Amino acid sequence: MTYEEVLANARTCMGEHCKACPVCNGKACTNKVPGPGAKGSGTVAVRNYEKWQELCVNMDTICENRPVDMTFEVFGKTFKYPVFAAPIGAMKLHYGDKYDDLEYNDILVSACADAGIAAFTGDGTNPDVMKAAAKAIGRKEGRGIPTIKPWDINTLKEKFALVKEAGPFAAAMDIDAAGLPFLKNLTPPAGSKTVEELKEIVAEAGVPFVIKGVMTVKGALKAKEAGAAAIVVSNHGGRVLDQCPATAEVLEEIAEAAGSDMKVFVDGGIRSGVDIFKALALGADAVLIGRPYVTAVYGGGAEGVAAYTSRLAAELSDTMAMCGAHSLDEITRDMVR
Repeated sequence: MTYEEVLANARTCMGEHCKACPVCNGKACTNKVPGPGAKGSGTVAVRNYEKWQELCVNMDTICENRPVDMTFEVFGKTFKYPVFAAPIGAMKLHYGDKYDDLEYNDILVSACADAGIAAFTGDGTNPDVMKAAAKAIGRKEGRGIPTIKPWDINTLKEKFALVKEAGPFAAAMDIDAAGLPFLKNLTPPAGSKTVEELKEIVAEAGVPFVIKGVMTVKGALKAKEAGAAAIVVSNHGGRVLDQCPATAEVLEEIAEAAGSDMKVFVDGGIRSGVDIFKALALGADAVLIGRPYVTAVYGGGAEGVAAYTSRLAAELSDTMAMCGAHSLDEITRDMVR
């Protein structure tokens, strides 16, 4: 199944909001929520995409001619590529009736593991979402990262009990989900966390913990103080705060501040292997990609995930070879401008 076939099929079953665009750049959905749009003016998702396009790669083929190695190691696991599927939730609300959250996570976790990468799974007000995600991750020997909303500590402990049963190699919290409208004024309560609260959460997780939703150097240093093993530079695809910077604009300074003892991932508008290369050159260890993996699942299930992942890998491999980088460690800042 080709990626073009995946897109064509997705357009027949995506519901009324997502258009399964040839390139997911935020322009067709702007601020449409429900749907995959961004908050307020809807411009942050567009900005995320466009800032990656403004960066150029520096070609250099005066180098040794040898195969490209895209292998990525983190937290004791080895992956074929430095790519994760990002956590997505409320599937029927935003993307159509074909899949609910449980079905989507089940397909995504399995297909990503089979493709040599891993998926971050979503969370929601329905407790069955995390239960099913944990089971899906467990079936794939822990090759997935359950992502928990910033609930109160008692709810988090219940969620972590499920996480521990699944045996994932890492767990995460999308701390910026505190800005999602559907989480406000609900039971259980959710919201922002202090460094001290995060320390307790990190300890409770029992596995390397990833804090997703960091957009400043100050935030990165607070995450490090809390004991995070990794952060995700992310503005939640523009869905939690209008008029904020693109992730490409803040990644480099955040990566420099984080140093080598905390992994730095990034998402937001990354749509191709060339974009992945640019993110790695700016200091990221790996990337997360969200909305296009939704399209892949809706358009082709496991085959769709495999097709999109293969496309990303081919583009990244070609870019590395044409820029003289034959391993991820050889991708350096001077390769982009």
